[in-house]
Amino acid sequence: MKYACPLLLFSIFISMHVNAGTYRNYADTVPKKSADTDTVVRKQSLSVGVSFGSDAQFFGRTGTQKYPFMNSDIIYNAKSGFFVYGSFYKVFTSTPVIDETDAGGGYFYRFSPKFTGNISYTRFIFNKDALIIKSASSNDINFNNSYDWKIMKTGVVLDYLFGQSSDFFMTINNSKYFESNFGIFDDKDYLSFNPGFTIILGTQNFVQKYSQNHPGKFDLDDPYLPPPLHSYSGYNSEFKMLNYSLKLPIAYNRPHYTFEFAYKYSIPVNVEGILKNHRESFFNLTFYYLFY
Repeated sequence: MKYACPLLLFSIFISMHVNAGTYRNYADTVPKKSADTDTVVRKQSLSVGVSFGSDAQFFGRTGTQKYPFMNSDIIYNAKSGFFVYGSFYKVFTSTPVIDETDAGGGYFYRFSPKFTGNISYTRFIFNKDALIIKSASSNDINFNNSYDWKIMKTGVVLDYLFGQSSDFFMTINNSKYFESNFGIFDDKDYLSFNPGFTIILGTQNFVQKYSQNHPGKFDLDDPYLPPPLHSYSGYNSEFKMLNYSLKLPIAYNRPHYTFEFAYKYSIPVNVEGILKNHRESFFNLTFYYLFY
């Protein structure tokens, strides 16, 4: 790889906001082995970025209408492996200037050159008028591990969310990274591709709480709606398949910054009827700059 440090940080950075909450792999340090020892050397770094998305999605679920959004992020990685981060979300169709503010921290670990992971905690702070679906959950404990098989990379992410509702999710992703062996404008830039297939399993108590908090967003006289909300309490607590998705990102990279465009096709399953989720295409554009 041409620029290992920016690439690894970018792969973690992108996962923060491309799916608006689908993953919480907020930060990473970049371990490198010295020439004559097995000691892991970590780099201190600071990254900032901004992302635009066509619709906010939360663990395979979307709201009752499209919520195009913008978010900005900042991540600080210490040499010790600890990291802290913060982000701001603005939904273009909502009234608040800032819909959501996130803050958190965690620790990156490395079992072997192929097996890495991190554990983190995130606090979500929502404007009282925020309409995005994840406003039913205010805390997330995230445990993320990945293994590089060479032919592909497999990641397993466990999330426990709690607040007004409590849910548990498992996200499994298989992806294959490759990059161009030629420069675009000079010998310091290149294109990278990282297509992947993701499945999400979990409970969906957050849907019922979101419905109760936003009663005006649902047509309760619609004869095609399912039974009243309380009828779903048992169903929502079941651990089930929630979503399949295919993602096709392409990125332009230089030593300190990256532009990425990503397309994702999402197939929700076992959807609670009141949301009426359906298959949807998502588009995201991201820019980030890395200081190290």
